[in-house]
Amino acid sequence: MTSNMKKPLVITAMIAVAVAMGWQPAKAQLRLPPASSSQTVTQSLGISTVTLTYSRPNLNGRKIFGGLEPYDQVWRTGANGIPKLTFDGAVTIAGTKVDAGTYGLLTIPGTDKWTVILSKNSEQWGAYTYKQEEDLFRFEVKPEQLDKPVETFTISFSDVKPQSARLNIAWENTKISFDLMVDQDAEIMASIDEAMKSEKKPYFQAAQYYYNNDKDIQKALEWANEADQAAANPAPYIKYWRARIHLKAGDKRGAIRIARQGVEIAKQQNNPEYVKLNGQVIAEAAQQ
Repeated sequence: MTSNMKKPLVITAMIAVAVAMGWQPAKAQLRLPPASSSQTVTQSLGISTVTLTYSRPNLNGRKIFGGLEPYDQVWRTGANGIPKLTFDGAVTIAGTKVDAGTYGLLTIPGTDKWTVILSKNSEQWGAYTYKQEEDLFRFEVKPEQLDKPVETFTISFSDVKPQSARLNIAWENTKISFDLMVDQDAEIMASIDEAMKSEKKPYFQAAQYYYNNDKDIQKALEWANEADQAAANPAPYIKYWRARIHLKAGDKRGAIRIARQGVEIAKQQNNPEYVKLNGQVIAEAAQQ
């Protein structure tokens, strides 16, 4: 037998030995979509961040509340593992301060009220191992009936403001909501004071914060003027905010003058957004 004829026999023998020892030829991995999709949402809240991870089942023609999910029983609030809420700073929910950390979210649906549970145990599959002694706290909310059904279970954030945001849970024809609050004003004001001691002072950002949070408007005006003077190139967005601050300070003529400058600069830079925004300040000032 020639050397070339021996090679197939040797390879066949090696495969036979490998199979006998448990080796299996490589198989394609089965990939199927999950029954319930997952979603992670990151929402800024003041100078903090809230991260939400949860699973999203569909109605699929089923009766959910009072049907698949009985009233007055602890519900995982979605599918698979319970939703996780991670706060990187302290928040206040229903009057209770919650420290930074990761918490589990469960609910008890009811016809006239829902109980929302924030659990210290965020690693739960379903509500099968739920223990009330692991509650951080619980509170009640009133459900809202929706005109249009929500097919895919949804947890979302809305009404986001510098110090608060609203968390909404909606599925089928039911929605509940509650507020997340932060009190970071003292921390932010201290950081502004400290930053103003540096060589590169954040005049523009500080003026915006003072304007948006009803602080000393004269100080905001001073900083907005400094930001405009310090700009390396004419900036229509600085003109816009400077004009808004002048208007809030009661200087309508100054607001119109600066906003007109902003319009001209925006036109030169082919920036229609700030042509419009500066024009809105002019119209608003003219009506006062």
